[in-house]
Amino acid sequence: MTETRAPDSTRTDPPEPPVSYKEFLAWADEDVFAEWIDGDVHVMSPASDRHQDLARFLTVLFSHAAEAGENAAIVRPAPFQMKLERGREPDLLVVAEEHRNRLRETYLKGPADLVVEIVSPGSGARDRGEKFYEYEAAGIPEYWLVDPQREELAVYRLDEDRYRTAFEGHEGRAASEVLEGFWIDAEWLWQEELPAVLDVLRRWEVI
Repeated sequence: MTETRAPDSTRTDPPEPPVSYKEFLAWADEDVFAEWIDGDVHVMSPASDRHQDLARFLTVLFSHAAEAGENAAIVRPAPFQMKLERGREPDLLVVAEEHRNRLRETYLKGPADLVVEIVSPGSGARDRGEKFYEYEAAGIPEYWLVDPQREELAVYRLDEDRYRTAFEGHEGRAASEVLEGFWIDAEWLWQEELPAVLDVLRRWEVI
């Protein structure tokens, strides 16, 4: 995850630990970017302009694939909680239609079917370490990790309860098994100007 923005100055400070997940949800709102970790509240730092561009681009593409593909799904960009053992807030999550019952008003109760994290300065170790193993243990089928600093995309796919690398690199085509028909060329993500969404949809031959 990610860069996110802290609550504004009119909000109260996070409650003192230990904090239950119920108390965390009562404190947080849709403008708060924070995670619940071992009874403590971790407020995330402000998002960069590039981070927001990548998040918007990927959200639009995943949303279109979720609506247009044979396997219907629900896409939720941050801020939206995913409650595993800890309360995480991925940059983007995808929930298959058959798991719609996991959705609650303000969070997902249980694992998503696909998670995207965009690495920000200082979050790389967490995204490749803590979150990698949490998402693997929770049984999330696909984990996409976008690192704009390294200009590297990694896609991990669950295989016999372990993540295997399905794609890793600066360029080349990465495709999803969760959302049939979704693919991107990794090098798109490092362009100064991201591709126009309509151009991508034409390449997908859906328009």
